[in-house]
Amino acid sequence: MSTHATNQPLGRVEVERLTIRLGEGQQAFEAVQSLDFSVAAGEFVCILGPSGCGKSTLLGALAGHLTATSGSLRVDGQAVDGPSPQRGMVFQHHTLLPWRSVLDNVAFGLKMQRIGKAERRHQAQEFLRLVGLQDFASRWPDQLSGGMQQRSEIARVLINRPRLLLMDEPFGALDAQTRSKMQELLLDIWGRFRTTVVFVTHDIDEALFLADRILVMSPRPGRFIEDLRLDFHRPRQASLLTSPEFVQLKRHCLELLRHEEGRELPRLTPLGLPTDFPPLRVAL
Repeated sequence: MSTHATNQPLGRVEVERLTIRLGEGQQAFEAVQSLDFSVAAGEFVCILGPSGCGKSTLLGALAGHLTATSGSLRVDGQAVDGPSPQRGMVFQHHTLLPWRSVLDNVAFGLKMQRIGKAERRHQAQEFLRLVGLQDFASRWPDQLSGGMQQRSEIARVLINRPRLLLMDEPFGALDAQTRSKMQELLLDIWGRFRTTVVFVTHDIDEALFLADRILVMSPRPGRFIEDLRLDFHRPRQASLLTSPEFVQLKRHCLELLRHEEGRELPRLTPLGLPTDFPPLRVAL
């Protein structure tokens, strides 16, 4: 089966008045509070916020691992009421089965769908080729580097053709160089499949480099304090990280994260720059 994308517009996310309370009794607390947002099919959205603000809790609810205290979550109009292969999850640390080869790990989801051995192994080879690991199919997970483990994890999730790809700081444990390469690989794969992506990070550079939109969260209980739309051209290049527009948006995001409510900050112009920031001067 081909790994090329279809044109079917699937993966729309709608969240309304979502509140999630964790813990019991006197230890209970609100992790996220009254969240309202939507994600268009095929959109790449980063959720940016400080540690402990409820980013991972929100992702867990979208995956169906956590139950909302109030409010609703829907994907393509269907309520999220439990885990589904249509909502694939990639964590910071891989969840590959250590007793299975890389190939069998990637093929495992198809095995659960009762797809024949020859077909699922064929598809697994295709997805390993997509992430550049076709020569490592027979290896065990602990024989791979951290970046290779995460590439295997992405292939394992994508083979199920999920409508929604949920990523919880998937490159957070990698060194800077490997992280950069993984970001570029992810954008290349996303460009092929156009799967809807909700990507959690506390790294501003990563969010600005990857996303169509950044939803910025306050400290706990997590609330959205800004919906920042990015107009950087795709495909993204590493040179973007040193452009004046990128630097000014990074400054703005830093200021947002320093203000719990974000109310003291200047509004942005259509170009994404603070309205009171002096004109940029670039030597030619």
